[in-house]
Amino acid sequence: MKILAIADEESKYLWDFYEREKLEGVDLILSAGDLKPEYLSFLTTMYAIPVLYVPGNHDDKYEVRPPEGCICIDDDIYVHDGIRILGLGGSMRYRMGGNQYTDEQMHRRVRRLWWKLKKNGGFDILLTHAPAYQLNDGRDLPHQGFRDFVSLMEKYNPRFFIHGHVHVTYGRQHKRYDKYQNTHIINAYERCIFDYDDENLKDHIR
Repeated sequence: MKILAIADEESKYLWDFYEREKLEGVDLILSAGDLKPEYLSFLTTMYAIPVLYVPGNHDDKYEVRPPEGCICIDDDIYVHDGIRILGLGGSMRYRMGGNQYTDEQMHRRVRRLWWKLKKNGGFDILLTHAPAYQLNDGRDLPHQGFRDFVSLMEKYNPRFFIHGHVHVTYGRQHKRYDKYQNTHIINAYERCIFDYDDENLKDHIR
């Protein structure tokens, strides 16, 4: 299965210059947040590919105008062609506003998922907006990652952890690819395409 992961900045390559061939072979689109709802709707409509998403900390607008034709998997496990995808949107709480959580609040969200995790036997992909604590995150509070994301990887050993929120445009050395134990970590900033079964992902991710 080939997957397109997106986050934080709309890709002019995909949006401004539409050509169906650009996403030829892509089976699924995963949005890690902070993208315009009309952009997500455009992708699923024009490219005829399912779009699963979680909200970012700037996505309060989704409550009023959710992306049409797309599937929100926030606080849920969605199974696509046998692949179990767990969604947890939002960032660390740093001001008033929606889709922001303290570490304790995120911990409670994860605990409420116990039955879905048990019923599905875990998950294969963790899709979030924020990164995991001390794994490609920032040390400033707004971009600090959540500790529970580390715990989820340690307990369930998913194949992928896909996040957004930390931008390469910030001037920091944020990585596109990393690995924690057996989990491939992908920073989905703007866009990247990868193959779910690729055994040499680090060399092929683009």
